[in-house]
Amino acid sequence: MEMDQYRGVWVYIEQEEGKVVDVSLELLGAGRKLADKLDVPLSGVLLGDNVKELSKVVFEHGADQVYVIDDPILMQYRTETYMTGVNMLCKKYHPEIFLYGATPNGKDLASAVATDISTGLTADTTILDVDVDKRLLEASRPAFGGNIMATILCKKHRPQMATVRPKVMKALPREEGRTGEVIEETIDLKEENVRTKVLEIVKNVNKKVNLQDAHVVVAGGKGLGDEKGFKLIHELAEVVGGTVGASRDVVEAGWIGHEYQVGQTGETVTPKLYFAIGISGAIQHVVGMKNSEFIIAINKDPDAPIFDVATYGIVGDAHVIVPKLIEQFRSLENEKGGEMSYV
Repeated sequence: MEMDQYRGVWVYIEQEEGKVVDVSLELLGAGRKLADKLDVPLSGVLLGDNVKELSKVVFEHGADQVYVIDDPILMQYRTETYMTGVNMLCKKYHPEIFLYGATPNGKDLASAVATDISTGLTADTTILDVDVDKRLLEASRPAFGGNIMATILCKKHRPQMATVRPKVMKALPREEGRTGEVIEETIDLKEENVRTKVLEIVKNVNKKVNLQDAHVVVAGGKGLGDEKGFKLIHELAEVVGGTVGASRDVVEAGWIGHEYQVGQTGETVTPKLYFAIGISGAIQHVVGMKNSEFIIAINKDPDAPIFDVATYGIVGDAHVIVPKLIEQFRSLENEKGGEMSYV
């Protein structure tokens, strides 16, 4: 492999129903930093049907170029069709770094592309950087159950690829009117030759816990003792208008469902206010909430790692402190005559 042939940072631009998904905008922000360090263009890769107009959004969030394959065969995501398009672009234009959102479709596409073009892929990355001299992507993620951070390099193959979890990176502010180069390509596929068909798209109509978009998250850990003690988390969340979150230990103990889990194997959240109550602060949990604007930690152990990332820390028994917080917030509501906003 001639490494010098490979230049440029690419971001797969995932879109749903004519709208760019947030993680793609976040990756453009991260990709912009990498591209500037390497002194190369930042490019978006956009596939779909009638999606060319979305290039404007991609440019306004930091891209210099957008590769577009616009074809009715790409109306719905299918591994075979999207992989064919992306592989063709990679083999023709030789990017050195290619980032994907760690969404169901993004992870599926990235793994398929990596297998087909024989390159490496780091999954669920939480930190991205680059060694400029060696032109190596440094993709870091928790490993061994969240006990260490591993930085993974792809030294012998290109492009260097990684999937990145939503809410881990930050999108750049929109720069209205910013433009760039649109590079249009076609895909050589006919519908009758595609092995999969989308018969129906069924959306989940069940009530979903929306941790990722919550402005306030009240999360509890095993330090609360038992399921009865964890009820304090529900009470505090209710009084402050927040969403309940939990550590992995709590979920595995059966106190609450997996959909409430924050961390490497749960959700990544970036609320304005995050309560970490009875949570020690293992790396596995911290990577899922460290980008919160304000973090309030309550723990009996003054040496708990959670205090290293907390904006404010309270050392003490959550069973004593949390009821006092609930009482205080309720008295404020009564004083103001209704619900209050705490963010």
